[in-house]
Amino acid sequence: MIQDISPSRFSNVYEDVKPGSGDYVFAFDGDGKVLLKKDGGLVTFSEDFLEGDGKAIYLFSIDEDRYFLATKGTNPGKEGLEYYSIRQIRDKFSDQPGTVVFAAFTAYHLWRWYADNRYCGRCRGEMSPGTTERALICPDCGNTVYPRINPAVIVGVKKGDCLLLTKYRTGYGHNALVAGFTEIGETLEETVKREVMEETGVEVTNIRYYKSQPWGMAQDILAGFYCDAVGEGTIHMDDGELKYAQWVKREDIVLQPNNLSLTNEMMKMFKEGKE
Repeated sequence: MIQDISPSRFSNVYEDVKPGSGDYVFAFDGDGKVLLKKDGGLVTFSEDFLEGDGKAIYLFSIDEDRYFLATKGTNPGKEGLEYYSIRQIRDKFSDQPGTVVFAAFTAYHLWRWYADNRYCGRCRGEMSPGTTERALICPDCGNTVYPRINPAVIVGVKKGDCLLLTKYRTGYGHNALVAGFTEIGETLEETVKREVMEETGVEVTNIRYYKSQPWGMAQDILAGFYCDAVGEGTIHMDDGELKYAQWVKREDIVLQPNNLSLTNEMMKMFKEGKE
């Protein structure tokens, strides 16, 4: 999966430091596209990359490499660089060294949070980065905002030797599992029951946790669960959200084209008879 970068080690401990030679810098445009080398390589810091009052904030480290976010004043006009959407990075560069896609997704997650919280939701003052922790602080009223993480579930619904596969009506075009966000006041297990019922009309039981995954594309933490269909498992698909929902035998499951997602790993586990 995307976070499986061993033997490399990821550290998200915040540091109030400036970039230097050899550090990596992520620069995003207004649409959330990130500047990379055309071969998918990451952009290293140089003095002429940040123009005028350009600034870069520390994001995280992987092994000895440090990663920063250019917050403004960038000069993206260097030859051999190009803007890519996070979805393009997922599709085009998934065969790059494991840290590249993971670093880009995690940087996107943090960029989205910084971009969405430029101004205080309490008094409308301009927010400033904290110096001792990952936070945005309003200098006018003291309001402190921490990074947002959306809890969501991925659900492998089983019926004998079949798995319930879906495809979204828009967006990602490959096989998927039932998925959805946890609502306020819900447990993760209640989310599993509700999302499966809403999307496919199938009642489930015997819900059991499998594994979790950070998914920066949507600022998520994904929790994977397997469960069993009750009775015949007759499907009544929500055609406003899905264009496909069907029980598929193990041997007929078509996996996603890369191994980045928790969804694909869960489908593969079932296909190979390990779940």
